[in-house]
Amino acid sequence: MRIDLHCHSTASDGTDTPAELVRNAAACGLDVVALTDHDTTRGYAEAIAALPGGLTLVTGAELSCRVDGVSMHLLAYLFDPEEPALLAERELVRDDRVPRAKGMIAKLGALGVPVTWEQVERIAAGGSVGRPHVATALVELGVVPTVSDAFTEEWLADGGRAYVEKHETDPFEAIRLVKAAGGVCVFAHPAAAKRGRTVPDFRIAELAEAGLDGIEVDHMDHDTDARERLRGLAKELDLLVTGSSDYHGSRKTVSLGAYTTDPEVYGEITRRATGAFPVPGAGGA
Repeated sequence: MRIDLHCHSTASDGTDTPAELVRNAAACGLDVVALTDHDTTRGYAEAIAALPGGLTLVTGAELSCRVDGVSMHLLAYLFDPEEPALLAERELVRDDRVPRAKGMIAKLGALGVPVTWEQVERIAAGGSVGRPHVATALVELGVVPTVSDAFTEEWLADGGRAYVEKHETDPFEAIRLVKAAGGVCVFAHPAAAKRGRTVPDFRIAELAEAGLDGIEVDHMDHDTDARERLRGLAKELDLLVTGSSDYHGSRKTVSLGAYTTDPEVYGEITRRATGAFPVPGAGGA
């Protein structure tokens, strides 16, 4: 089995629609794909309706969190999307994305970069607005060559010249909310240092004690040394180890299925989840 548990669609900051995402996942030989858009579940219905036979969909979301002033992302899988407390928190995070983006645009304007809200809104195309949309605007204007090049201290990285904070959930509270909604929690790309400061190991240990299920180890932003260290940490803390592409369509260079999760780990995730179940493909149109 080939299992990719971290992918984005146009419901947040990917460039594939949810339908295109599942079709492309099947076309590249995946058996299981997770839809984990940022702080939203809006892509579920379209993805399920288009789900090809032979492909299983794991519903999820990538939750924006912050601890000790460090931004981190929590992958939540197979939770009840209608559970009121978690839904309210996701909406709170999502609603803060627009004023945050406008704040970044204002900072860029002060730096002499003529990004406009209309440009970013067009790029987002109805998805949850995020830094990648502002980064894409910088690419369009020729300020940086790629989206990744915008995530530096010069531009949009945490603490960068055009960075603006947004509401982000305390990860201990996020874990509590996801668990109450029957979901499973995995810390996304915990050693992605090029994105900014990372969460120290002692805090990951505390998150494990609070119910964190796993950490994403095999990821494009982790080099060999980082992966080896994270595997050791996962073993020490009895955490599941996942691997995922963090696919964003044409917004990033990584392809679907570039990194995958072991079938036994996937099985354990599905066993722990009680809020929702994987959706088997029925040959959607």
